[in-house]
Amino acid sequence: MTSAAVPWPPAFEGTPAVAVIERAIGRGRLSHGLLLAGDDSEGLSAAGLALADRLLSRGMGAAPHFPPERHPDCFQIRPEGKSRQIKAEAVRVLIGKINVTPSVSLRKVAVFHDADRMNPTASNILLKTLEEPPADTTILLLTARPHALLPTIRSRVLHFRFPGMATAVPIAEWEAWLADYRSWLARLGQGVAAGRAAADGIFTLYGLAARFGLMLDKASSEEGARRKKALPEDISDEEVEAIEAEVAIGLRHRMFSGIEVATRAHANGLAGEGDSSSGRLLAAAVDSLERSAGLLRVNLNDSAALEDFLLASLRIWARR
Repeated sequence: MTSAAVPWPPAFEGTPAVAVIERAIGRGRLSHGLLLAGDDSEGLSAAGLALADRLLSRGMGAAPHFPPERHPDCFQIRPEGKSRQIKAEAVRVLIGKINVTPSVSLRKVAVFHDADRMNPTASNILLKTLEEPPADTTILLLTARPHALLPTIRSRVLHFRFPGMATAVPIAEWEAWLADYRSWLARLGQGVAAGRAAADGIFTLYGLAARFGLMLDKASSEEGARRKKALPEDISDEEVEAIEAEVAIGLRHRMFSGIEVATRAHANGLAGEGDSSSGRLLAAAVDSLERSAGLLRVNLNDSAALEDFLLASLRIWARR
């Protein structure tokens, strides 16, 4: 196999999944359909293109190397618009392209970014293709939510899971925000029933919510601009809009995950001090956090959703 010009993302290097994939490619026995799942869509996209590069380079010897983004036998599909949907017509067009003979390689590769965003009609079109796949074609499904795909689609592809890729929040002010959140939780247990303590608790709550929104907006704008620079030149405005929406959603998910970790640490600290109610209070706090995250799926403002969680936390932890 020709040495691949596109490296695996650092988070993937040395993982058992990569070792299995590399061996299967080397033996020419890789499945016609693969599902790559993980919690970092950008990392999955990079991995999908690295895999496509290996497949398209195999058996080509000294032939000119095309980056996968510009390879005539590599076809990519992404969600479109603010609704971030992969629509049926886009899937039909892609299926038409992979049903022809390769142009310069020995194979064709189709990459479905955020494959869980296919609408029902698009999913059924893909399912028919997976049931009778075109010759010399590999279909890669990339998703952070594999169980959102049709069970019949999942049953026709090999699964590779890459967990823990997106634990860090790439925002300089994030750790300071978390420290202030932890301090706020600690103060709630000291009593906020009336007077200045109550006012401080409320003002801190709204300050945390406002800072959260400002950090997320700023980071989403910067990350979106960086991501757009790496996109193919022929990508549509609708696909760019969907990627911008995904950037904000991904950052928000990491931030809410960080809040959950900090809340668990607070509860564990109370348990270590002999507070028998800590487990019950943690369960209530996590339920509230999940409810607030659910509100974001119906397009509630980010700061308003966090404010909802913090108000619930004020009631939960101050009742100890």
